[in-house]
Amino acid sequence: MLVSLAWSSLASRRKSVILTFLSLLISISVLLSVEHIRQQAKESFNRTISDVDMIVGAPSGELNLLLYSVFRMGSPTSNINYKSYETLKGSSLVKWAIPISLGDSHRGFRVMGTNNSYFDHFKYGTKQPLTFSSGQPFNTLFEAVIGADVAKKLNYKIGDSVVIAHGIGNTSFTHHDNTPFIIKGILSPTGTPVDKTIHVSLNAIEAIHLSPAKQAKLLNNVDSVNTTPESITAVMLGLKSKFSTFKLQRDINNYKADRLMAVLPGVAMAELWQMMATVENLLRIIGILVLVSSLFGLSTMLLASMAQRKNEIAVLRVLGAGPSVIFSLVLVEALILVVLATAVATGLLSLTLWLLADWLGATYGLFLSANVLNLETLKVIGVITIAAIVTSAIPAYEAYKNALHSSLGSKS
Repeated sequence: MLVSLAWSSLASRRKSVILTFLSLLISISVLLSVEHIRQQAKESFNRTISDVDMIVGAPSGELNLLLYSVFRMGSPTSNINYKSYETLKGSSLVKWAIPISLGDSHRGFRVMGTNNSYFDHFKYGTKQPLTFSSGQPFNTLFEAVIGADVAKKLNYKIGDSVVIAHGIGNTSFTHHDNTPFIIKGILSPTGTPVDKTIHVSLNAIEAIHLSPAKQAKLLNNVDSVNTTPESITAVMLGLKSKFSTFKLQRDINNYKADRLMAVLPGVAMAELWQMMATVENLLRIIGILVLVSSLFGLSTMLLASMAQRKNEIAVLRVLGAGPSVIFSLVLVEALILVVLATAVATGLLSLTLWLLADWLGATYGLFLSANVLNLETLKVIGVITIAAIVTSAIPAYEAYKNALHSSLGSKS
């Protein structure tokens, strides 16, 4: 009965109620969006690389190794021996190994030397494999596979030629003009640094740095030229058993034949995310401030209606409603508005994320779940409800006083 009465009272003031409802809807949508995207962005960040148990490189700090090997940011301080990669690949604990060689670029996009195990084993998102939108992996020495962003921004297609430059800047004065690469494949969008990478073979990286005479022999299909690299930048490892992770990490860090450092991607990414905690907290504060302003708007609307509702309160008193009932009525009105706004905000946010899921993943690398209701967002909804009750207590108490005065006046 109280809910029905509160609904009828709100309907009689529909213009101001609708404006208040819209204000609440926007603020609750902002807060739920910030909280949900904050959680999902963290998970998407961690899913930039998936199913890789370990990354091995030269000792330079865990974050630095993670940044240049996964995010293509920064430069390695030194390389590791190619023989170390072969040793790791042949380990009884290792299921597969992906070599990485960095240091060159093409028109601002990083060039990465690797082999076909990269296309077979590298995963992103929720263990999603790399796929080709057109073409296939490189097979011969001077063939390349490009990411989706490279193809889109430079308008490249299968069969186009690419000239690699030394260094990683947008402008380079050393170009390997004698050894152009033919685009053999274009990868499907992933929303990760893979989209901004040009992939060539390890042997090709070695070949473009040979003398012109040796390059000429290669171009003439002379097999006597050795293009096996002496060193590479890093190695990504997939292990046969997760239980062997820490043993292998300890063995690699104590490896005598080369200076190696092994990092666990998940641990390093968690450390990197902690550095972004300030931005994360700032987004939360903005969402909370927007919500508080809307709740004060709700309280103001209810207070402003008190003068117009004296007759309504008097009628309720005549019908036997006590001051506590009047107090509860105002709280129920506020809760109806907040619950409706929360339900609509949750539905709209879920629908929006469901419709934009593929676009957000391909464009921004945000793999956002459309399921907004989880433990964290339920906590936020609980806080919103409590805050609504607290801020609505002021107009509810005002209504309580009016009812009490009305009762005293009738007795006198």
